[in-house]
Amino acid sequence: MDIRLLERVDYLPTCEAMQAFTAARTIDTPNELWLCEHPPVFTQGLAGLASHLLMPGDIPVVQTNRGGQVTFHGPGQVMAYPLVNLQRAGYYVKEYVYKLEESIIRTLAHFGVTGHRVAGAPGIYVRLDDPFSHAALVGPALASDPFKGLGKISALGIKVSRHCTYHGAALNVAMDLQPFERINPCGYAGLKTVDLFTIGVKTTWEEAAQVLAAELTARL
Repeated sequence: MDIRLLERVDYLPTCEAMQAFTAARTIDTPNELWLCEHPPVFTQGLAGLASHLLMPGDIPVVQTNRGGQVTFHGPGQVMAYPLVNLQRAGYYVKEYVYKLEESIIRTLAHFGVTGHRVAGAPGIYVRLDDPFSHAALVGPALASDPFKGLGKISALGIKVSRHCTYHGAALNVAMDLQPFERINPCGYAGLKTVDLFTIGVKTTWEEAAQVLAAELTARL
């Protein structure tokens, strides 16, 4: 897999470049992983509801063709865009999503943080009371509120065209989290969003991107 470090780039031209790459690739085109961060922007998925966009204010809103609802991208967030030919790789979309999530979980583990999956809600979450706890998520309260005591640290949104993926995953490292309060993140009202910095991990964007790239290339 070829890794491209794009640094800080605007969201819309990056999406257009991913689409163009996917449309032009052949069976022999190497897979690529694009790593970048974006200036502040809200992005709305194909099934996105306008009601989840509460107060965008001065932050632009971009409609996209990825799955999922609305989310926020901004400086201090690692965006990982794997451009993978699933047919050639030999696995299906469900397993691809699992591999994305597992790569985020392993990246968090590198920093001592335990990431959790929530059934039916793609992305990775951490315990707000103890992000470093290895205890499983259990208890009757989870049946009525699966996000109880959790904060979202990574969002997923993908698109597959002609068996090839684009869009990808976001990992919050050290960013301005206030814009997440202007939306229902990923369509969930009141869902708290966190980053590595707010849960006590001091690292750089570059280090987090490097670790995530290694985990993704190992699995994809």
